[in-house]
Order: sequence, then C-alpha cells, then structure tokens
Amino acid sequence: MTELISHPEWLLLVLAPVFFLCMLGEYWVALRQGKLGDNARYYVPEVLCNFTLAGLHQAADLLTGLLIAKVYLWWFGWRLFDIEMSVSLFLLLMVAQDFCYYWFHRASHRVRWMWAAHVVHHSSERMNFSTAFRQSLMYPLAGMWLFWLPLVVIGFPPQWVVFVVLLNLGLQFFVHTQWIKTLGPVEWIFNTPSHHRVHHGVNPQYIDKNYAGILIIWDKLFGTFEPESEPVRYGIPKPVNSFNPLVVTFAEWKQMWRDATQPDLSFRQRWQCLFAPPEQTQGHTTDVEASRER
Repeated sequence: MTELISHPEWLLLVLAPVFFLCMLGEYWVALRQGKLGDNARYYVPEVLCNFTLAGLHQAADLLTGLLIAKVYLWWFGWRLFDIEMSVSLFLLLMVAQDFCYYWFHRASHRVRWMWAAHVVHHSSERMNFSTAFRQSLMYPLAGMWLFWLPLVVIGFPPQWVVFVVLLNLGLQFFVHTQWIKTLGPVEWIFNTPSHHRVHHGVNPQYIDKNYAGILIIWDKLFGTFEPESEPVRYGIPKPVNSFNPLVVTFAEWKQMWRDATQPDLSFRQRWQCLFAPPEQTQGHTTDVEASRER
C-alpha cells in the first residue's frame, strides 16, 4: 500500500488484470449467450480505438504530471492544515475528492472548453467495459487537475490526493456495463451501472444527468439525478463516425476553433464559443451561419 501511495500511477496497472477479466466475462458470458444487445457488442475497431485512447491519455498524464506535481507541491507549502493521514482521514479524502469530481464532471458538460476533452468519452454509441478506457489526452489542457487543487491547499498530501483521484477513476470502470441491471439499495447511495448508463444517454431526459463518480448523493443533492426509466440511446448529438483515435480526440477542438474564429464575431461571442455551455455555442454558430445565408 505504501508503494502505491508513493507511486500512485501504478494503481491502474495493479487493477489492469481485474479490468481485463471483467471484459472477458462480459464478452463470453453475456454477449456470447445473447443476453445483451448490439449496443453492448465488442466491435474490434472500436475496442482498439478505446485502448489506443487510453494509452494516449496515460502518456499525456505522464508527460504533464511532473509540472502538475510541482504546482501541487508549491500550493502544499501554503496549506491550511498539517494533515497526518489515517484510515478515517483517508475515507474523508475519498468523500471530499468525490465531491470535487462531481463538480469537475459537471463542468466538463457545461463548459465547452472542458467538453472538448470529455466528449471523447461520450462519443461511443456502445456501452461495455471497454468504454471506460475511452479517454482524452487533452484533460491536462482542459484543466482537470485544477479541481483537486483545493484538497492540496486544505492540507492533504499531494501524493494521497493523486492516489485517491486514480482510485476514484479506477472504480468507475465497473459502472461502464449493461451486464449488471440494478443493485437494489446500493442504488440509493452509490453510482451504479444503471445510474451511469443514464449519464451516457442522448435521450432528452438523460442529457446532463448523473455526474457521480462514486457517490450518487451529489446528484440527488444538486438536482442532476435521473433514474433509468427507458432504454438508453448512447452517443452524442453529432456523432464523430470514426475509429481513428486522433479524429475522435480532436474533432470537437477543431470545431470549437472554427466557431471561435468566424469573422464578424465580437470578443464576447468568441469567448462564448470557447467557454459557454456546448449546446448554446453550437446554437449560436448555427444562427450566425443562417443569418449569413439570408
């Protein structure tokens, strides 16, 4: 355990065999027996794309990790409290980080700059365990790391913060499946496959719901909870239609740049193209283009 805290980047490597066993189980037991639909199928080009995206994501994290670590350590020097980690404080850190994750995840859907990175994860029209690997190498640029900074300023040691962030993300692997339907009373408090399927839906009532990492209570507290009441349609409103990892990664960044650099826009409109909610900026762009056609 001490080694994992000192080298938190090893955590996902330790969990990797469990991840692959789960994928094998989902494939052989569920799909081969015809218990799941086509939108849960392991389609080889997409699975390879997902794994490549995961590799690019990890490489980007490693390349930027040293700089981010220096920022965390600098702010840790200004910490409010000297916290000696214990079991109870570890659990408190887990809850606090999950709270921060909720707001990171919510911002990733409501701020287009952040959505440009996060949309990679939502761009698949299938849901299976391999979908959890579908991540973006652009998260450091999008500002994901900023959401854990308050934990460091409070006084939690940076290496513990990074470990808990990775643990949270690792546990979220298990909610990316259609194999498990519901989990009874567990659904009341924790994020589950059912709750997370809703989050990935483009059904009107499912959009921008269930941002939870581990605890679904944040969605219930802040009005973003939606139960799974009808079959989920997965994907995004404007599909990428590509299994090329680079196309998937940069499609929204490219579109965002095009929107923000249109001629005859005010500074405020360009700012909105970058940082307003995605559906508002896309709607604005459509209006601008339509007005030109008239």
